Amino acid sequence: MFSSAWTADRIAGELARRKPVELELAQFQQAAVAAILLGPPAGGETELLLIERALRQGDPWSGHMALPGGRREPSDPDLGATAVREVREETGIDLAGARLLGRLDDLRPIRRSSLGIAVRPFVFWVAERPKLVLSDEVADTLWVPLFSLGARAAETDVQHRGESLRVPAYLVEQRVVWGMTQRVLENLLQVTA
Repeated sequence: MFSSAWTADRIAGELARRKPVELELAQFQQAAVAAILLGPPAGGETELLLIERALRQGDPWSGHMALPGGRREPSDPDLGATAVREVREETGIDLAGARLLGRLDDLRPIRRSSLGIAVRPFVFWVAERPKLVLSDEVADTLWVPLFSLGARAAETDVQHRGESLRVPAYLVEQRVVWGMTQRVLENLLQVTA
């Protein structure tokens, strides 16, 4: 069972022991997300920041539970910088004082592969709960116990673009975490298992 023994050093070590899957990013639009972990209080559990994307016309992830992040801008020197910029823009969190623990496998959307996008997830550690200043792209946020997510795994039905889909998901406070975010979190939990 997971506990406060999962320190930043231990998670960073587990991430360093494996080589993440890397896609040929040059052929895709590129994006990055950040799994932001909050160090646990004494006897507590490491928490993860999830955002609920605002409802926006034309956004394929409108209203979804997600990790903060977004598309790479031409001014971003690399995808790590994209993750840091997007987190700051969406949540107000400055990751300059955070510890980069490593990265997870690059991903592409399963159902909307025609989007031509690839996402690189990064894992960061913060020692204190940061103050959040949400942009209009974010409707809400949740800090959830990371390692309890496994107990919340389920298959569930979601409505997406007028279609009913049965998908693997995590059920968190009456919300469904599915799609690429579910796959990123599944990868993170596998690495730290």
